[in-house]
Amino acid sequence: MKIVVLGAGAWGTALAMSAAAHAACHEVTLWARDAQQAQAMQAKRQNQRYLPGLAFPPGLHVASGDMGALAADADLVVVGTPMAALRGMLERLDGCAAPIAWLCKGFEAGTGLMAHEVCAQVAPRLHSGVFSGPSFAQEVATAQPTAMVAASPRATVRDALVQAFHGPALRVYASEDIVGVEVGGAVKNVLAIATGLCDGLQLGLNARAALITRGLAEMTRLGLALGARPETFMGLSGLGDLVLTATGDLSRNRRVGLLLAEGRTLAQAVESLGHVAEGVYSARTVVQRARALGVEMPIAECVVALLDGELRAAEAVARLMEREPTVERH
Repeated sequence: MKIVVLGAGAWGTALAMSAAAHAACHEVTLWARDAQQAQAMQAKRQNQRYLPGLAFPPGLHVASGDMGALAADADLVVVGTPMAALRGMLERLDGCAAPIAWLCKGFEAGTGLMAHEVCAQVAPRLHSGVFSGPSFAQEVATAQPTAMVAASPRATVRDALVQAFHGPALRVYASEDIVGVEVGGAVKNVLAIATGLCDGLQLGLNARAALITRGLAEMTRLGLALGARPETFMGLSGLGDLVLTATGDLSRNRRVGLLLAEGRTLAQAVESLGHVAEGVYSARTVVQRARALGVEMPIAECVVALLDGELRAAEAVARLMEREPTVERH
């Protein structure tokens, strides 16, 4: 296959490395918007900014320039940009004949749309889907065992992702439930901020378990209201991604919560990361979408209040604990 990965951040780079490493028959091109960055990566055979010290496989080529020409000649195009850049990328790819998959997780700021809804607006002719699941870029780049989900209503997209990335270190499962996979990817980032806050305040393991479990209930309620399948949230892109992002030390969203618990401002926390923490930008749109549907998401709402400076860390915890008793529902 000819695989083009658009976006040379940590995650796009890691997947390009994975595809090039486990399948010598693939021709993998990693596209960077910045020509100087692309030249440096091609010359030094690593992404020193995002994955320093990890050498590129021989089959990985780095390019910049005409993105459309690369996509036109590809068998699979993977968009590795943050959610905020997805709309513009899909507009530029409109008319591409190859299957398209995006890696971003979240709802679009302003519109509150999921990624596949953005695609339906700006590039409805594309054969598209999402590639998601519990996966840190650092571990994928170093070929540590990982499992992901290729979700699309189109079998051609699912099959292309499996053929491109399934290998000894990366197991790929296929799903038709693109709504459920995207909701899981968006909401888990918000819940990871809450869990980081919980751990930063040293509230204990009981509190962490309760927060993750009730967070999963919030995620599922929103997903079902949007038309997702319930079983998706017990899978890799639901429970799996939530556990990883909420508890893993490599999680940027968890790190935001930890820093807020230390008393840092949101601006200080984000600046210290050096990477995008999608939960910071998607929390408000998650809550807005839930409110429009009449879905209760108290944990997510507390995260938004915390990010907006309406609550301090301890006050957010108190608000959750003071809620009226209720019945646990499946």
